[in-house]
Amino acid sequence: MTRSYLLATVAVIASGVPALAQDAFELDTIVVSGSLSPVTTDSTGATVEVLTGEDVGANDSSVINRLDRLPGVSSTSNGGFGTVSSIRIRGLPAAYVGVRINGINVSDPSQTQSMYNFGGLTASGIGRIEVLKGSQSALYGSEAIGGVVDIQTFRPERLGFSTEIAAEAGSFGTYSGTLNLGYKTDQGEVALTFGRVESDGISSIAGDDEDDGFKQSTLTFSAQHAVNDMVTLGGAIYYRDGETEIDRSATDNSGTNFQEELGARIFAEMQTGAVTHTLSFSHFDVDRRDPTGWTKHFAGERRQVAYLGSAELGAMYTLNFGIDRTKEEASTDGITESDHTTSAQAELLFRPTDAIDISAALRYDDNSSFGGKATGRLAAVWRPADDLAFRAVVGTGFRTPSLYERFSAAGDPDLQPEQSRSVELGVEKSFSDVGSVKATLFYTEIDDRIDWDNFATVCGSGYGCYTQVSGKTKSKGIELSGEYALNTAVSLYGNYTYTDAQTNGDRLSRTPRHDLVLGASSDFSDKLSGYVDLRHVADVIPSIYAPANHKVKDYTLVGVGLSYDITDNATGYLRIENVFDEDYETAGGYNTPGRAAFFGVRAKF
Repeated sequence: MTRSYLLATVAVIASGVPALAQDAFELDTIVVSGSLSPVTTDSTGATVEVLTGEDVGANDSSVINRLDRLPGVSSTSNGGFGTVSSIRIRGLPAAYVGVRINGINVSDPSQTQSMYNFGGLTASGIGRIEVLKGSQSALYGSEAIGGVVDIQTFRPERLGFSTEIAAEAGSFGTYSGTLNLGYKTDQGEVALTFGRVESDGISSIAGDDEDDGFKQSTLTFSAQHAVNDMVTLGGAIYYRDGETEIDRSATDNSGTNFQEELGARIFAEMQTGAVTHTLSFSHFDVDRRDPTGWTKHFAGERRQVAYLGSAELGAMYTLNFGIDRTKEEASTDGITESDHTTSAQAELLFRPTDAIDISAALRYDDNSSFGGKATGRLAAVWRPADDLAFRAVVGTGFRTPSLYERFSAAGDPDLQPEQSRSVELGVEKSFSDVGSVKATLFYTEIDDRIDWDNFATVCGSGYGCYTQVSGKTKSKGIELSGEYALNTAVSLYGNYTYTDAQTNGDRLSRTPRHDLVLGASSDFSDKLSGYVDLRHVADVIPSIYAPANHKVKDYTLVGVGLSYDITDNATGYLRIENVFDEDYETAGGYNTPGRAAFFGVRAKF
């Protein structure tokens, strides 16, 4: 670590700087991803960043740009808005990150490596995001080696009818709008969201000047109703339909990709004495088409039926237990492959004293192709004082090869599951209402990582294959974060992450070694507020397949914004992204947006 980064880190700590995302150390904040049943942030040993309300994406064009500024999170994009975009957690790529929307696993089983495409995810209809870090297979099964992103859509907050609207226009011919409708009673609630975004975009391929447009509609629906004191019924629907223009190559800028996603979940919850029973069924379907491409059609489907029980065993113990069965299918131009997994899991939450909480989780997955695999997680938090907490987590994980990695022309049917181990140690200190600081050391290692090899011939495709990389992949580092209120009007915030991710001494590509965020927000008056933030990324290794003239390098992005309360229920805002028009790439050969300005209005009724 260079002297400049040490000085920056010291400055962050000295000014009290946290996870820009989370009101650090709020004892009453509930997280749903850290355990099999909801827990408060002060009682979980896991590291969970929480985004709520306007913090989800009010200051960004897309949600991935907001996630990008969380400690331990970075992203790459193959162009502008709507193009294939993915996140990394603590240096580990998207194939190791599980993504759920309203409890529905939305990772695409038809992708080359099962993952979620964040490229078209706007804040439309999203009410809350939790980012859970570290190997979490004991809770979530395969893929959750790096962590899990749990997304909850809009839900009404007050009794009766509620309406929220938002409209925005800005650079690159971008227009977007959102309508949220909700109705809430003492027995339940209904929520409906419709969002639409259209953008002329930028050119995806560097060196080309033809804009690649993007259009997308999003619809979400959720409802739940307490039939009586014992039974609650509910469900959710998530739908996304998008159209993205692409640059097929450096010499061919024609082409359009179409993507349609549909997810649905229904559940029944029943209370019998001290035990809560939840039975659910979820379905996710994705359809991707490239009418003029080499491969014209990708389709993926996932169906899951699950039971989860939660038993209060006195004041000190809670036992969570469950079983589920999941079937996945992937089709490429009509050729379909599938497999299924049956899983059983249990988690014991134990509070031996008022100052200590312990979670012990164990899961067993029986896959139709690979047989049984057991994973576990032990997490603990110790609070020696009300304003101080020490956390520790040890977990194991695994990832089964995707159907594409095994059965496509570029796959290898002999690939075996990857296995991981992770550990983290953290400390968090709050200073009354003035601020807080947090530091977390993390370490993850993966055996037999699966990666693309352009020169491999094991699959016989003649142009490369997915292969098992020998040796261990290790990612280690530290996350530092905090915030500090200078006075009642001005607050400082920031975070810094150092990540060393490598396999057998070779660093993983597209993973920043240094990632620094600094910012300030201010209330200039009762109606006018503003912010400025800076993100500096340094020491990134480009992919070996990046073109010779790539721009994967150190970069600094600055964003500013103002908002004005027009009425008690309506706010107008202006923001400028990439103020200094930084020219850089996160994926070699693919453009990123330059300076951009957006203005809009948000209102609640």
